Amino acid sequence: MQEILKYFPELTERQQEQFAIAERLYPEWNAKINVISRKDIDNLEINHLLHSLGIVKFVKFTPGTRVLDLGTGGGLPGIPLAIYYPDVQFHLVDRIGKKLKVAQDIATQAGLSNVTFQHGDIKEVKGQFDFVVSRAVMNLAEMVPLVRRLVSRECHNAVPNGLICLKGGDLSQEVKPFRHEVLVDELGNYFKEPYFKTKKVVYLPLV
Repeated sequence: MQEILKYFPELTERQQEQFAIAERLYPEWNAKINVISRKDIDNLEINHLLHSLGIVKFVKFTPGTRVLDLGTGGGLPGIPLAIYYPDVQFHLVDRIGKKLKVAQDIATQAGLSNVTFQHGDIKEVKGQFDFVVSRAVMNLAEMVPLVRRLVSRECHNAVPNGLICLKGGDLSQEVKPFRHEVLVDELGNYFKEPYFKTKKVVYLPLV
């Protein structure tokens, strides 16, 4: 918890308890179902939980915001964001049922009442959301046509509704088709650990 608290000292005792539950359960589940690289599970707090919270550094969601986590796997970034934002609604979607089961169990044991789950393809998702978030799921050019219909045109946050992705490496070619509207924010501006030197938040308004 100490790395998360270093950057988010405002967390309540309840939120700290919930993160502690996640930190305990992910390794337990990972021994049965590979939701995080087995080589990387020891870096859970920084490389996965804190990384997911990079979206918080980019934009603060207002209460009542609706967020779709596309390709959530075992609940990243959705679960850490749901802990941070108890007044924001999160809908976590993944095509792999066994990974979604991990996210469901962690959400249940952490007492998260602001998270729903859907096992299936993004094309099966219905409803409207303010933001779609994802963590290294697919190329922007593939993702945008799949999620555009799901983004509400009613905006309530500091930035217009759209797509927020956690990505790494050289993104110059990937963002090129959207260069006039995309915003790339370096997570190294917020987090000082070496892991974040190449990590970015990529934001694309879709309204």
